[in-house]
Amino acid sequence: MWRKACRLVRETTLWKTRRQGQMEAPTTAVAAGPLPTKSSTRTRTPAARGLTIITWSQVAVVVAVAALLQCHVSQAARRAPPEPYYGRYIGDFTNFAHGIKGQIYAVDESTLFVKSFAYDGTGPDAFFWVGKTPRPSPEGYIIPYPEEYTGMDPPILQAHNRTDIILRLPMGKRIKDIRWLSVWCRRFTVDFGEVFIPPNLDVPKPRVLPEFKRLAHGLRSSNISVLDAKTFYIPNLHYDGAGPDAYFWVGNGSEPNIMGIKVPNESGSLEPLRGYQGEDIEIQLPEGLTVYDIDWLAVWCVEYRHNFGHVYIPRDLDVPPALGQTKITPSWWYSPTTTTPRPVYSNCRELLPNKLQVKWELQGDYLQVELFGRITEDQYMAFGLSGANGRPQMAQSDVVVAFYDTTTRVFRAEDYFISDLSQCDGQRGACPDERIGGRNDVIVLSGDRKNGVTSIRYKRLLQPNEAIYDAPIPTDREVSVIAAIGPLNARKEANAHLHTASDHNQDDIRINFAARNDHACKSSLYDVKDESGPRPWPTRKIEGVRKFRASIGPTGGKRGYTSITGVPSWGIAWYVNDLLIPEITVERGLTYEFIIEGGNDPSQPARYHPFYITDSPEGGLGQKMGLEARKQKAYAGVEYDEDGNAIPTGGGRYCEWEHQTVDRSAEIETFEEYMKTLVFKCEEGEPGYLNWTVPMNAPDQLYYQCFTHNNLGWKINVVDMGAAGGSIASSNKLILYGISTVVSLVATRLLFSGHVLA
Repeated sequence: MWRKACRLVRETTLWKTRRQGQMEAPTTAVAAGPLPTKSSTRTRTPAARGLTIITWSQVAVVVAVAALLQCHVSQAARRAPPEPYYGRYIGDFTNFAHGIKGQIYAVDESTLFVKSFAYDGTGPDAFFWVGKTPRPSPEGYIIPYPEEYTGMDPPILQAHNRTDIILRLPMGKRIKDIRWLSVWCRRFTVDFGEVFIPPNLDVPKPRVLPEFKRLAHGLRSSNISVLDAKTFYIPNLHYDGAGPDAYFWVGNGSEPNIMGIKVPNESGSLEPLRGYQGEDIEIQLPEGLTVYDIDWLAVWCVEYRHNFGHVYIPRDLDVPPALGQTKITPSWWYSPTTTTPRPVYSNCRELLPNKLQVKWELQGDYLQVELFGRITEDQYMAFGLSGANGRPQMAQSDVVVAFYDTTTRVFRAEDYFISDLSQCDGQRGACPDERIGGRNDVIVLSGDRKNGVTSIRYKRLLQPNEAIYDAPIPTDREVSVIAAIGPLNARKEANAHLHTASDHNQDDIRINFAARNDHACKSSLYDVKDESGPRPWPTRKIEGVRKFRASIGPTGGKRGYTSITGVPSWGIAWYVNDLLIPEITVERGLTYEFIIEGGNDPSQPARYHPFYITDSPEGGLGQKMGLEARKQKAYAGVEYDEDGNAIPTGGGRYCEWEHQTVDRSAEIETFEEYMKTLVFKCEEGEPGYLNWTVPMNAPDQLYYQCFTHNNLGWKINVVDMGAAGGSIASSNKLILYGISTVVSLVATRLLFSGHVLA
């Protein structure tokens, strides 16, 4: 009852406060107007007579104020850290020389903040220096500052007078991997000042939230993350852009409401939201607002007061402070997957062998195209109509240049006209239409990047609106096309490509865009092996075993998970019987035992990986909803409540194979040698146990996966009883044992008969 009253008072007061803010200008105008009227004077008459009258309404106000104060105090106590907030306090520098001063805070798992740092700058070879020895020593390494520098070596530390400094640990190190921070002179091995990291320091961590609730306009996303006190990371965002007055919207209360506040989009704009097609974006709360001040984040239409979807902000947040340390790229632990359904094309041509393919189909007045290219993030892929029919000619051609923009983190497709084989000077050359007075008539539909392949889907009009820079796409005959792969320049425009057969088509390629079933692609680019990388480790296999131990470990870089499965990993994978994602063979009708050590605390999503068995090669049933969840079937490790919600049962203490130093998979040829670089660590608690009897009607292919995340496991091969290699060996042993037993009995009987006859 008291909690409800608190919430009612808090929301009422918030509404009144914001209404007062909206009415502030009119109130000021009234204050500057005429003197009080007679009626307003009359309200003060009892006080003038010295009488004290207390009404029930005044008592209610007093009680409400007291309740409000109590609510605010309790709310602040359980939510927001004290201001100013710099993270978890570690300690002050102890000064030994050169006036070292400063307070050190742990911002997140890999970032330190030095408040009011002071140093006279006269050390000849001084750096911020960290290590794991008992005291500062030469056995440490540099934290570069400033982080962005030119040249081979980090710059020597300069003089500072009460400077606030952010330090990021290099080489993937985390604060738990170091014992001290020092200002260290490398040349003379002298410690100018030091601070020690407390053991078991609990640092603030990003928090993973559910996805947007799907209510209207196709709004959906993958799991949203709170990266710091002001920053949300929204992966795989979909929204049709049709809301007339829609914004990112935050506020208080049990549901999104009109008393919210606009949040700028990923570009910092407060314009109504555009459409999104599976993009990963980052937004930051406006000045003076943090995640501790709000109850929800929504996409809200102001004009029609309609909620398109929202996610709630939990009250037990302990996220990093917002000190400007957050980058656009999300933290190491998060690797979202794009779930945008792809159209099924009947047409496909390989334009550059093993590097560039195009798929297309006609859709009314538009041609829809999807390009697939094995390109890096600093490259583009280009496709369009040749400048001359009958041969591949770049000059006078009309092409689309598609690429992933690493600055804005969006997939782009730009309309180009190539007047000359030169860089665009704003008038001539390989120029975007918009730069030479035209328009970009290409509409991006979606984009994705996985397993080294970038795919971008777009559409353009068959009959363009520009006669100068855009050529019509004929549908009654074949037409010559051109294709190329090349580098992007600093303007994110197409630079000259190499003139080799692997970078542009040298032969005439003709396409009839009205054709159907023109499918000349022999294989998918996703199946092309990257010959430039390290040699992958072979897949391990387990047969004839009835007991398994499943724990977590690293993916082995390009040699491990990705090369085995063909899909990108998010940094960790299942280790079964100390093997990285082995293929397991089981027999129908037999019972198998799994000892599970993947974590059992849902509040730590990075260490919560319930084990289950499914027919899905992706897994992640816990983050699927509706039709997507019904597409996969769980065979073990999952129960369902009365509402049909999936509940994981394959939890246990968290155990992980961790790197002793850094990931050395790229330099180690064998998995056995790689295992020597890892150390096995377990949290306190008991493992989980899962007994699974393989159904007689189980399909031939199943998978062991993580309930809460995609792509952690691999294959289970299901065979009939006795068909597994280990079972065959066991059967052979049983047969030999039976034969020997029969022979022994016969010999004994004959011997006994001989004695009787004698």
